[in-house]
Amino acid sequence: MNAMDIMRGPEPFAINYQDMPNELQLRAQRLCWRFNQLDPADTDAAQEVLRELLGTCPPGRLGVKQPFRCDYGFNIHLHGYVLVNYNCTFLDTSPINIGAGTLIAPGCVLACAGHALHPEQRAEGIQTSAPITIGKGVWIGANAVVCGGVTIGDGSVIGAGSVVTRDVPAGVVAAGAPCRVLRPIGEGDRVAPLVPDAS
Repeated sequence: MNAMDIMRGPEPFAINYQDMPNELQLRAQRLCWRFNQLDPADTDAAQEVLRELLGTCPPGRLGVKQPFRCDYGFNIHLHGYVLVNYNCTFLDTSPINIGAGTLIAPGCVLACAGHALHPEQRAEGIQTSAPITIGKGVWIGANAVVCGGVTIGDGSVIGAGSVVTRDVPAGVVAAGAPCRVLRPIGEGDRVAPLVPDAS
């Protein structure tokens, strides 16, 4: 099995960084640079670059804001409209799957990539990777970090600044470093939106 097959697969893995497709990482860096240099008003050009960069894109507009960075791009799969706000970084050495209606706030990091714990292996260039799966309608607060191997269930909210190191079930508020479930989301969480008058 080659490195690309391993990277696209659902299983966690460890590999020497020299065996990774580093030329594809350079491709992604160039595409991210192009995207980040565009005039924010040039939405057509931005959409074109994102569709070249990302692995799976829904039809219609993509809600990725500048600046954005990723390791490879081909391992990022948006399954419907997703808002990725300013200054987010996705280390997609494994697949990152994000469900429709998810909101990812500014400064978030989704990090499939890691390093060997043993110092000798780190010195040898051994890195680790595991997929990230984010369900539908999730809200990840500003500057949160989601680590490799994590699944976040549909509709959950991750508090700002959290470090998500283990799975979060559907329909809960979770926060902290490490992130822990605080409570379920219920009817008491509904807000009354203002409706401006027509004048």
